[in-house]
Amino acid sequence: MLLTISTTHRPATDLGHLLHKNPERLQSFPLPFGQAHVFYPEATDDRCTAALLLDVDPVGLIRRGVRFARLDQYVNDRPYVASSFLSVAIARVFGTALAGKSKALPELVDTALPLEARLAVLPSAGGEDVLRRLFEPLGYELHAVNHPLDENFPEWGDSRYFTVTLKGSVRLRDLLAHLYVLVPVLDREKHYWVGEDEVEKLLRRGEGWLATHPEREFIVNRYLKFYRSLTSEAFAKLLESEEPDNDSEREARESEEEAVEEPLHLNEKRLGTVVAVLRAAEARRVLDLGCGSGKLIRELMREPQFERIAGVDISHRALEVATARLRLERLAPKQRERVELFQTALTYRDKRLSGFDAAAAVEVIEHLDPPRLRSFGRVVFGEARPRTIVVTTPNREYNVKFAGLPAGDFRHRDHRFEWTRAEFEGWAGEIAGTFGYGVRFLPVGPEDEAVGSPTQMAIFEVAP
Repeated sequence: MLLTISTTHRPATDLGHLLHKNPERLQSFPLPFGQAHVFYPEATDDRCTAALLLDVDPVGLIRRGVRFARLDQYVNDRPYVASSFLSVAIARVFGTALAGKSKALPELVDTALPLEARLAVLPSAGGEDVLRRLFEPLGYELHAVNHPLDENFPEWGDSRYFTVTLKGSVRLRDLLAHLYVLVPVLDREKHYWVGEDEVEKLLRRGEGWLATHPEREFIVNRYLKFYRSLTSEAFAKLLESEEPDNDSEREARESEEEAVEEPLHLNEKRLGTVVAVLRAAEARRVLDLGCGSGKLIRELMREPQFERIAGVDISHRALEVATARLRLERLAPKQRERVELFQTALTYRDKRLSGFDAAAAVEVIEHLDPPRLRSFGRVVFGEARPRTIVVTTPNREYNVKFAGLPAGDFRHRDHRFEWTRAEFEGWAGEIAGTFGYGVRFLPVGPEDEAVGSPTQMAIFEVAP
């Protein structure tokens, strides 16, 4: 089992300082399943490569009773194929580097370096597509070579084994963390018991990237071997980590935005326009994406046409407020059955988001940074895929019309962006083309000849 990590950062031998392993000598480390060896095939100022070689003892595994699924014979692929054994070795041998510590070169710990990692044999039952889905969103350039089952019998087809090379400008600590988590995900055969401590390991090693990864549901389920109690705990903690503010801060910022727009009664006009569009689309099952305190849901409940209304939000507190304001517990049984509230993020697949005629994202997308916005597009337009989707967002050009809003400021401190009309239409056109929707635009609020309306709306409909 072989992993190599190379860099062309000058001087490249700084890699030895970051890994805390001297390029001038071979070092060996005893592990419960065999031996780990670290050596440097090359170490110059221009290029340095560190190799981690695992010598797994399959006979010793059986004799010592190390837990391993399907290990019922002495001949297997464990000594050669990257697996959870490699993750254990990374944590034991490169633990200081994984933790992001370096006394000799502390400034390099948080510096993105040109790194190349090569895994000699990596399993992927889902083929190259799964490899790309896992690594490319993290910014890596991936090259994968699929190995045949038997070179002498090409008609047998390809195996599940690949030689994989990853290239990217990344911090060493992040590269090690990505490998630590994703190698066992690909192998699916962790050699040790998966308990509650594995949730903490996953969240610790996934900090800063797992919460926004488009395949995080796949990663969490595979890493925790589909143990429902553990995966539920992991998802709950990931959702908590995504909430940008505590409850009081969030509510204060929403009040600020409402105060800016209140002279125009803009929120009422937005909600009225959204309801009218959904009514005209003849939708009966409607999904409110980022429902907050439930203002749109309250308007939808007044319309008998909408037989099923679901509100989702990442904030548990927001859902509690919505439940109270909508007085759901006091509704008659038939009315109560129409409404469902549940917590989820809009950046990863959730089967509960499917099965709706229409969805609305009212003043939601501007709260998402670029990675989450891309995931939002994939999840809502590609996975949930209602036939009609309504999206509203502020028109930045109109901000000059708001008294008391300094030039260049956003209407809400949590907004990641506020788009011009051209920028919004460009994003919407790209989304529509990618996922097979048509799109049209409506102004919301008083329209100014020079700067347009305060809110811009896109109506996406599945292309015939």
